[in-house]
This record gives sequence, C-alpha cells and structure tokens, in this order.
Amino acid sequence: MLRAVLFLAALVLFLSPLAKAQGEFPNRPEPQRLVNDFAGVLSGEQQAVLENKLVGFNQKTSTQIAIVIVKSLSGYDKADFAIKLSEKWGIGQKGKNNGILILVKPKFGQERGEVFVAVGYGLEAVVPDAVARQSIVGAELLPAFKQNDYYTGLDRSTDVLMSLTAGEYTADQYVNAVHKRKSKSSGFVIMLIVLAVIFLAQRRSSAHGIGSGQGFLGTLLLMDLLGGNRGGGSWNDFSGGGGSSGGDSFGGFGGGSFGGGGAGGSW
Repeated sequence: MLRAVLFLAALVLFLSPLAKAQGEFPNRPEPQRLVNDFAGVLSGEQQAVLENKLVGFNQKTSTQIAIVIVKSLSGYDKADFAIKLSEKWGIGQKGKNNGILILVKPKFGQERGEVFVAVGYGLEAVVPDAVARQSIVGAELLPAFKQNDYYTGLDRSTDVLMSLTAGEYTADQYVNAVHKRKSKSSGFVIMLIVLAVIFLAQRRSSAHGIGSGQGFLGTLLLMDLLGGNRGGGSWNDFSGGGGSSGGDSFGGFGGGSFGGGGAGGSW
C-alpha cells in the first residue's frame, strides 16, 4: 500500500510540470490557421489579408510562415517560447522542416514588447540568424511595432521571408538593400537639416534687408542635388515578395522541426 502511495505521489510530481507547460502555450486552433492573434491587436480584415497571403504562399511552395500573437510569454524567454510553440504545433512540413514562426508579445502599458522569428531546420541556410536579427527584426518589425503598428511590421516582414525562402533574392542581397534604404533615409534627414538652416538664414537676411533671391535659388539647387536621396521609407529600389493570392483555407501544419535558429528583439 505504501509503495502504491509513493508511486502515485512521484507520478503527480512528474506530470505536474508537464501539465503546467501544456497550459502555458496556446493550443493549436481548429480549424488550423497561419495567423493567430490571441491578443487582439489586429483587426479582422488585417488578419484575413495576412492569412490569405500566407496560405497562398504555402500552397505554392509548401513553406509555412505562421504568425502567433500572445498576451504573455508565461515567464519564458521569447526564443524558448517560440521554439517550444513551433514544435508543439508542428509548423512546417515533416522531413522538409520548412516552417517559420513570427511570435509577438505586444507591449502593454509598462510591459516590454517582445518578438522572435523562429526558423525551421530546413530554412536556416536561407534565413540566417544574423539576417533575421539585424534586418528582418531590426528593419521591418521593430520600427513598425514601436509605432504600435503591428500589421505593417508583420506584412513587410512576411513579404521579406517569402522572397528569401522562395529564392527571389539571397540574404546578402536583402541585407545590402536594407543598408541602402537606411543610407537614403539618413541622406533625407541631412537634407531636411540643411534646408532648415538655409531657410533660417534667408529669414535673417530678409530681416536685415538683404535680398533673398540667391538664397531661394540655392535652396532649389540643393533640393535637386539631394533629390536622389529623397524618400527612403520602403522598397523603392528593391521590392519584396508581395502577397500571393490564396483562395482556399489552410490545410494544416505538417509536423516540422526547429533547432533554435532565428532571432528576436524587444521594444
């Protein structure tokens, strides 16, 4: 009798952490979807647009890019949570391991926002950790998330991931494009500063009775010279993959595996 009691007690102690862990991760929805917003930060229309795009891409390539937005990471590190959830849901195809999870824990009040892009075994070569961290997270997700614009960040980052995994361009080409975009943006800021200085100088000259015609002409010439650096917010010179149209519903996850590849950030 004592042995039976001890066995049951040991079994409870063993199973309790497992049951706790199961409860901390959202269950795979039925019917299964690629876009799952458990925090309510996306509108119904935004979810539908993203879902349609990702389902179409899955049908075309078999690569599964999933978005999961949760209210809490339940005390887990964002990378650990993302990998465990990816494995639990089986994102990607078994054998191909071609799944990607964009995990988002939005910023609520004083709580820090967290994001992690988990990459399946089969895609780590085309989406290296450094590219995921410096460019996809740093250039596409975080700038939009800091503005509380979750849809734009997710839309742009999924376009990039679709193009990378489909082989439309390489990781190096994408990184170079991001650097070029940042350079254009910096040039635009410098132009605004210089124009502001010229404008203030013109006003000061006018106040002292000095003609402002030359100053105005100089401003126009400066704008023309810096015109090539005007505007630098999006993919003007290197367009991302864009959405594939998917008319059908998502067929379901295939049991892919993850080895810890990917990167994340906070805001």
